[in-house]
Amino acid sequence: MNRIILFTFALLASSFICAEKDWAQHNRYAAQNDSITKRPTAVLMGNSITDNWAKLHPEFFTENNFVGRGISGQTTSQMLCRFYADVIALKPKMVIIMAGTNDIAMNNGYISHEHILQNIQSMCELAKHNHIKPVLCSCLPADQFKWRPNLTPAEDIKRLNQMIKAYAKKNKIKYIDYYSSLADEAGALPKKYSNDGVHPIIAGYEVMEKILLESL
Repeated sequence: MNRIILFTFALLASSFICAEKDWAQHNRYAAQNDSITKRPTAVLMGNSITDNWAKLHPEFFTENNFVGRGISGQTTSQMLCRFYADVIALKPKMVIIMAGTNDIAMNNGYISHEHILQNIQSMCELAKHNHIKPVLCSCLPADQFKWRPNLTPAEDIKRLNQMIKAYAKKNKIKYIDYYSSLADEAGALPKKYSNDGVHPIIAGYEVMEKILLESL
């Protein structure tokens, strides 16, 4: 039994454990997943940035046959836990992963950059094993989190993006760089793109949409 099969079994087991309190929020998209009849071109896996994107501009998703599977506040560990239900089971051609901001914010406690990347790597490996093309995205810039005022995340986000980009290049995975077009000189998300320095408004999503479609 090869490593990816063993890992898949471990992921499924963790899903059952997590589901006791629905830590990974499997129920969030359960009904929508059951209702999908057409193979998606891409599933966008992420946190509140992806979640809000689908809410603020649903036409972008429907017009491009994209499915949004973002959940506010989630870390890469939670995304990995629900990856089978919200991505693999939908059999998309691609999965577009934007993750890591809430890990840096320590929403589930401290996690190293290396372990964040390992969670992202695991999602990519699962996608490839199931004939789904993974696409990796940079985290968006942020120099502060209003819910974690003691943190100064700008350099941590920059470092994580460098690690994701290097992994993508080494493994011939497409990398979508939102960061460079949205960050100011301080590594922050400016007011013209966000009201809180973390979550884009429509102007920010318009920039992201252009980059994503041109990259794909």
